[in-house]
Amino acid sequence: MWHDATVHRTSELDPGDSVPGPALLIEPHQTIVVEPEWRAAMLPSRALVLSRAIPKATAATGTTGVDPVLLEVFANLYMAIAEEMGVTLQNTASSVNIKERLDFSCAIFDAEGGLVANAPHMPVHLGSMGDCVTAIIARHGDAIRAGDAFATNAPYDGGTHLPDITVVAPVFEGGVRRFFVASRGHHADIGGTTPGSMPPFSKDIAEEGALFDGIRIVADGHFDENIIRGVLMKGEYPARNPDQNVADLKAQVAACARGIAELTRACRVHGADAVTAYMRHVQDNAEESVRQAIGALSDGEFTMPMDGGVTIQVKVTVDRPRRSARVDFTGTSPQQPNNLNAPRSVTKAAVLYVFRCLVEGDIPMNAGCLRPIEIVVPEGSLLNPRPPAAVAGGNVETSQAAVDALFGALGVLAASQGTMNNLTFGNAGYQYYETICGGSGAGADFDGQSAVHTHMTNSRLTDPEVLEARYPVILEEFAIRHQSGGKGAHRGGDGTVRRIRMLEPMTAAFLSMRRETAPFGLMGGEPGAMGKNLVLRAHNVVEVLGGRAEVELDAGDEIVIATPGGGGYGKA
Repeated sequence: MWHDATVHRTSELDPGDSVPGPALLIEPHQTIVVEPEWRAAMLPSRALVLSRAIPKATAATGTTGVDPVLLEVFANLYMAIAEEMGVTLQNTASSVNIKERLDFSCAIFDAEGGLVANAPHMPVHLGSMGDCVTAIIARHGDAIRAGDAFATNAPYDGGTHLPDITVVAPVFEGGVRRFFVASRGHHADIGGTTPGSMPPFSKDIAEEGALFDGIRIVADGHFDENIIRGVLMKGEYPARNPDQNVADLKAQVAACARGIAELTRACRVHGADAVTAYMRHVQDNAEESVRQAIGALSDGEFTMPMDGGVTIQVKVTVDRPRRSARVDFTGTSPQQPNNLNAPRSVTKAAVLYVFRCLVEGDIPMNAGCLRPIEIVVPEGSLLNPRPPAAVAGGNVETSQAAVDALFGALGVLAASQGTMNNLTFGNAGYQYYETICGGSGAGADFDGQSAVHTHMTNSRLTDPEVLEARYPVILEEFAIRHQSGGKGAHRGGDGTVRRIRMLEPMTAAFLSMRRETAPFGLMGGEPGAMGKNLVLRAHNVVEVLGGRAEVELDAGDEIVIATPGGGGYGKA
């Protein structure tokens, strides 16, 4: 296509000049083409920056209608902002846990705290972060100002467990509070009875670490380190490395600042009313996508035993005319005197994740996904405990079990490993935490995957070089646990074997499931292999540990974790 274009010599442009396309920019050794709808700007350094001049959405649609093209544009814009926040957090964090394992999540929310979009980070975080935002709104209300940021890890106000600290910040535009951004990071240690803050035997939330109950940590742009350290060092079990906590919280604040800047920029480009309206539109689109997926489902129920003798009972009832579903966990075991209790926000996250998985389209996971779903969780149950019940394991273990039970009730996926295989070790100088991959469950037309993080966890393992450089340990083995996946017409994925040798005395804690109950198969498929936890002492002494265990290690001792395989699908 031919265009009438202006021609400029870049040597004649001054810093600050902006050339709209179509145009040609002539230099001694090259010619720069500025396409229509693009613009070239000369910086003070005399570098040229090309940017696309996107027309404001309000000019095309107003603020109430929805245009399918702009819906896609805005859906990807919101996702890109959340991803930019995640990159900022990773690049500025201090701990291996966030920087290397990527155990964090970032998301943006509307003015009421409804999830709009999140980067594909940790599923267990994402359905619950909106509850953190609404808790902050309820607590601080009109006292929330531009330049503020708040920290919370309260499990009964949208938190998951205490190591997961969420930083929430408002986004003001034109003096009006229009949006929120949030970043959640798993801190390597937040206090508690064991290094790494994942105690296997905690019975009360106070034994699991420091509690940030929606406190303001940034006021008018000022980071209040004193109030943070006061919380970290309070109580009987204070944080062991507050300097690292502070550094990671600063990184989380930086991630929120990035989100604020990008949303502000989007408002300048498209108009604040359009950005706000399309937040509603992407949620409406997610709702419709989930309703379509529900329309293809049938009623189902499932009872799944967990280690320790507790069960998760779930019944899914589909209302086809309304394309809605009722997910009822009545019959699930009551809350336990251990830490396997999952806060209701975690249960909601599991439901959101499962139904988002059923949608084939590429849509952001957001609050709209839950509109067609009624969730019933009896108060005082394993999936909706009353405070001050301990919850360290509920977030990581019971959440996995809830997802497997839901997929089992829907008949679409055999059980995956059903655990995050939580390992912490440390002493006064070091604290480390990791989750370990295993096998995923098979489906009607696919095999399970081997050596992957499944469902509610999406972290990666620390690179061996980084692990051995930052901690006094040697990674002796990390391999696929062959033949651990369940047999069937489609096989379950295999688990892994991970063996770590200590170079200093350490306290290690194991918090894992599927050591007494196997990951189930479906439609005649065989179950996957159960996991194992071992300690190899000097002189070839082998100690077999339970799924939840705490052990003192000497230099030279090795820990071995064999993770479960996924269940098979269909008769072999």
